[in-house]
Amino acid sequence: MTPRTLEIDGTTIHGIPSLYAELNRVFMPDEEWTLGESLDALDDLLYGGFGVLDGAEPALVVWKRADIAREALGIDETREYYRAKLARPEVYSAATAQRALDALESGVGETYFELVVRVFRDHRNIELVLD
Repeated sequence: MTPRTLEIDGTTIHGIPSLYAELNRVFMPDEEWTLGESLDALDDLLYGGFGVLDGAEPALVVWKRADIAREALGIDETREYYRAKLARPEVYSAATAQRALDALESGVGETYFELVVRVFRDHRNIELVLD
């Protein structure tokens, strides 16, 4: 089966909200609802069953100008992402967010871009190409 090809436009990504706007454009064009700003929601989307993915069908996702998205979703944006979690301990695990922030600050933690890429790569039916 020839995989469906989808293209993410990295030039539209300037932070986490615009990342999810672009993911919704690519993966949810005919849905009446949108994907929330959540790595768990992205993971669920990639399992298929809604949006343009149908279950475990193969898909090729080409992320054009991934370098722009990598910079936009880099250390500064990731730091703010974890600080926002720390500000809401009633919703998020402060200890988990603090460990991730500490790892990021020490140079061994993943940026938000890297977290997103890992979510994609955890789905064997999806080939992600960073262009």
